[in-house]
Amino acid sequence: MTIPLVTRILIADDHPIVRSGLRRVLDAQPDLRVVAEAADGAEAVERALAEDVDLAILDVSMPRMTGIQAAAELSRRKPEIRMLMLSMSDSEQYLFEALKAGASGYVLKSGADEDIVDACRATMRGESFLYPSAVNTLVRDYIDRGENEQPEILTPRELEVLKLIAEAHTSKEIAEQLVISVKTVERHRQNILDKLGLRDRVELTRYAIRRGLIQA
Repeated sequence: MTIPLVTRILIADDHPIVRSGLRRVLDAQPDLRVVAEAADGAEAVERALAEDVDLAILDVSMPRMTGIQAAAELSRRKPEIRMLMLSMSDSEQYLFEALKAGASGYVLKSGADEDIVDACRATMRGESFLYPSAVNTLVRDYIDRGENEQPEILTPRELEVLKLIAEAHTSKEIAEQLVISVKTVERHRQNILDKLGLRDRVELTRYAIRRGLIQA
């Protein structure tokens, strides 16, 4: 991939002040320009697909669709786009999920003012950018896991339904958001419960929090 003279960037974060701060830092650089913003993961996917964007900066925890879900969707539908994950948390689970979804880097919000420019440039060069302790985390995990990595048992659609259930949406609301029938929502819900060995919405919500789909 040829690095453009000016990298066109999408920022997705549900906090306007975060988007504003990142835009100020990035737009001050001659080779970086913010061309689009989004307040949630679903909007980020829509904007990234509709506009000429080279790099998407996605907050891990957002409404409707998480940054990790958005990254996975963009990896599938627009594989040429580069992606950076932004988070308040140095959670190992978030880190692994982000990289698995196709993100090239993971930037902590606590150090974003100093790191985000270098992270953008590294990503556009085809390199990875991780906060310092993340490298040790990845090495330790690789050694611990060996070849025993467990595959994802939920489909992308089931993960979408799980997130919305955990956010306390009704089956009717979920059906409207995903443009499917209520009956299909209920079938997905039962499949999720069966696959995970869970009993009710409370346990689904706890699982969604552990997976980083929603915040506690």
